Amino acid sequence: MASTSNSKLKLLYLMKILWEDTDENHPITVNKLINSLKAYGISAERKSIYSDIELLRDFGLDILCVREKANKYFIASRDFELPELKLLVDAIQSSRFITYKKSEEFIKKIEKLCSNYEAKTLNRQVVVRDRIKTMNESIYYNVDVIHRAVHENKQIKFQYFDYTVHKKIKYRRDGEYYVVSPYALSWSDEHYYLIAYYQRYDSISNFRVDRMKNIQIMDKTRVVTQEAKNFNVADYSNKMFKMYSGEMQNVALKFHHSLINVVIDRFGKDIFIHNIGKDYFCINVDVIATDTFLGWLFMFGNKVEILAPENLREKMKEKAKNIVEFY
Repeated sequence: MASTSNSKLKLLYLMKILWEDTDENHPITVNKLINSLKAYGISAERKSIYSDIELLRDFGLDILCVREKANKYFIASRDFELPELKLLVDAIQSSRFITYKKSEEFIKKIEKLCSNYEAKTLNRQVVVRDRIKTMNESIYYNVDVIHRAVHENKQIKFQYFDYTVHKKIKYRRDGEYYVVSPYALSWSDEHYYLIAYYQRYDSISNFRVDRMKNIQIMDKTRVVTQEAKNFNVADYSNKMFKMYSGEMQNVALKFHHSLINVVIDRFGKDIFIHNIGKDYFCINVDVIATDTFLGWLFMFGNKVEILAPENLREKMKEKAKNIVEFY
């Protein structure tokens, strides 16, 4: 009975050794495989190793043999290539959304997708200027609850907070629960946002997921407005600036040619561009024209001009005047 058990375990441990200890640059001999199995308390003969390798190949493992005086074997391909794993690690380390603790946990799991030798190259630090990791560890569970609520077509309730100057949590509306109908989650400016119908204002609103506490799925069906039936998350997010809600406006903007990359990064390549002379071009976009939008334009100084609507031009003039008077 013990012999049968060891025989079954041998195949599993052989797969584990090949997966963890081999890659294209680190093939392993049969003798080394036998010695590695001994470390797990399993004895094996050379002939059985060859037949086990064939079984693992039949199972789907891409095991190649390097023909030498002593043949060597290694896992030749995996679900993820090493450059893909490095890209995942870089994205995790540079994300403000993922805490330091969770970053380490995720990377440890990613390391198991490659050999131990390749895993050492994943242990690197990506430096992102001004990066500040989120402090709210519960965000992962918040995201899960929101996804479940959308899937189950239910409303949710939660408490929403800000930080005080003393870095303490202060709940909005004295801790009263917000009740909303969740539509989607959006990733914008290094933060997760919940896009939801908020009946209190009879409109679609955005909420920072990392500032939501005590989320609960309610036994109430979501309110799906006519606007929501044709709701496009990508289109909605592109028209928002820093995910601040407000009134949608069609805005005509004049940019210097040097800002073409900025405009395409912000509004996409499908936007219609009309040249004005040799130095400027004009675009028309639908945006939520909040103070955040004006602040974005302000970064480019005299290289951008609001052409229309007139009320937005006046608002920008007033903002500029207030700043000059302040200084």
